[in-house]
Amino acid sequence: MSDMTKIEWRKSSHSDAGSGDCVELAALPGVVGIRDSKNPTAGHLQVGKRDFAALLAEVKSGRHDL
Repeated sequence: MSDMTKIEWRKSSHSDAGSGDCVELAALPGVVGIRDSKNPTAGHLQVGKRDFAALLAEVKSGRHDL
């Protein structure tokens, strides 16, 4: 996507507003964008929607100690 200013980035409602330790997500064509909220101009990762959904399911199941 050429104009990153038009992307709607969202923080989790569970993010700690005081520490700044959170990521932001954006729905992009065919992928999920992931970026560091402390440094939003540094770029972002793009993860396929299926892979992202699988990761979320594993995290929610407790498989990963996060």
